[in-house]
Amino acid sequence: MEAFSFFPHLDAHRVNPPPDRASLRAALRERRRALGAAQRIVAAEALADRLLALPFFPRSGCVAGYWAVDGEIGLHAFQLRLPAGIRYCLPVLHPDGRLRFAPWRTGAPLVENRYGIPEPDVAPGDTLAAAEMALLVVPLTGFDADGNRLGMGGGWYDRSLAFRRTQAPPPWLVGAAFATQRTETVPTEAWDVRLDAICSETGTWLAGDAT
Repeated sequence: MEAFSFFPHLDAHRVNPPPDRASLRAALRERRRALGAAQRIVAAEALADRLLALPFFPRSGCVAGYWAVDGEIGLHAFQLRLPAGIRYCLPVLHPDGRLRFAPWRTGAPLVENRYGIPEPDVAPGDTLAAAEMALLVVPLTGFDADGNRLGMGGGWYDRSLAFRRTQAPPPWLVGAAFATQRTETVPTEAWDVRLDAICSETGTWLAGDAT
């Protein structure tokens, strides 16, 4: 499959990038927070369709999502529609500065981490490394048509997924966002980990030959 960009009807939502990552991050966070509740529900359903339609989406193994905070696009519809052979996992902060992942089902215990984000209430020995995931759905603050991701600035995903800079998938790395979070250019750094795909409610971007 050839690389392509497919983001219809986004011209009205594009953001002219400020000169630095911090300013761009702040502007895009405000943009996603401004979305209404009804729009968020519809977008989450459309996002689930796009994630499940990815050509490399696994039918078994562990798939990591995230707990949506700060206006991030939700994964509840996606989680409910996962194939029977998939174990859904949520990230857990590890003292070494990287993320681990723990299987989680709706209603299972959660605790808040240092950032106030719920994560599974499990023992460290019951968590899995990023390399053990078949696919990770990664939150982001902003993205561009080249597949570059702007995160929250803490570096958790970049540290946890550093091995993917020199290793082919799996795990497959997929960004999830509202279409309004697209910007013309995301400033990149040497430690940034490029995604294999980005899905919004209106489009899907694939990096190179994703088959």
